[in-house]
Amino acid sequence: QVQLVESGGGLVQAGGSLRVSCAASGRGFSSSIMGWFRQAPGKEREFVAAISWNGEFTKYADSVKGRDTISRDNAKKTVHLQMNSLKPEDTGVYYCAADRDGSRLGTSPTNYDYWGQGTQVTVSS
Repeated sequence: QVQLVESGGGLVQAGGSLRVSCAASGRGFSSSIMGWFRQAPGKEREFVAAISWNGEFTKYADSVKGRDTISRDNAKKTVHLQMNSLKPEDTGVYYCAADRDGSRLGTSPTNYDYWGQGTQVTVSS
């Protein structure tokens, strides 16, 4: 089982940058596909980015492509999402998720087995 704890959220002005991080514990992190999702009030949870177990492959939602970068450090059991040129529509709770047995970078929440509690990101205009 994988336990996930997010950190690094906060309030930032539009155009600014923020890095959210996810620390994992338990077994299986280094072989898991990791993803970031976000959920705005009244909206469904949506895919942001995903990274393969070795960091070789990444996938991004069109809305963040070119602005966000996902990375991981298997030795430290961490995954990060660097967000640049933030917009008010990036506001939401950001969740880290792990897919223990996946073979591709899923974009649906149902592809992921384990979730963190989330960290709030608020972008002011």
